Amino acid sequence: MCGRFSLNIGPKFDDRFGLGDHLELAPKYEATPGQILPIILKDNVNQVGLMKWGIGQNLFNARAETITEKFTFKHLVYSQRCLVPASGFFEWQKTPSKKIPFYFSLKDVPLFAFAGLFDNSTFTIITTAPNDLVAPIHDRMPVILPQSQESLWLDPQSDIAQVLPLLQPYPASEMSLKQL
Repeated sequence: MCGRFSLNIGPKFDDRFGLGDHLELAPKYEATPGQILPIILKDNVNQVGLMKWGIGQNLFNARAETITEKFTFKHLVYSQRCLVPASGFFEWQKTPSKKIPFYFSLKDVPLFAFAGLFDNSTFTIITTAPNDLVAPIHDRMPVILPQSQESLWLDPQSDIAQVLPLLQPYPASEMSLKQL
């Protein structure tokens, strides 16, 4: 599950996501479901949309394994895909006495994107099975798309058979972990 993430928007945000216009967006050090957040959409060119995190009854995550089956998501995965810019995400490890927070990010990559779906003015983040770094902390993780695959995911003309294989755990060796 991904219920919190950070987005450190800096001067390279526009270039990183191929945006033509410079945008004045504030960083989000702890983005939470229900907030209005920037996502990247494609309509001939990449553009930013400001949408609420959570489709329908607070469906802020969608399982990669079932998005083609679930009523809420099955029509979106074909043509309403988006990128959710992020700098890292939080997960909590449950212990008998408390929950311990951890922060996951990518090594030497200050800004990346989760695979997402949007509907009207809302979006959801797609999750998958955890990689070896996340697994000891949590049983799910957001799908982090390599930058080289983002345009394929965004393109509404991409065939579903091309995009579903992208919904894999990100390599653990390319991520870092920090206990908070």
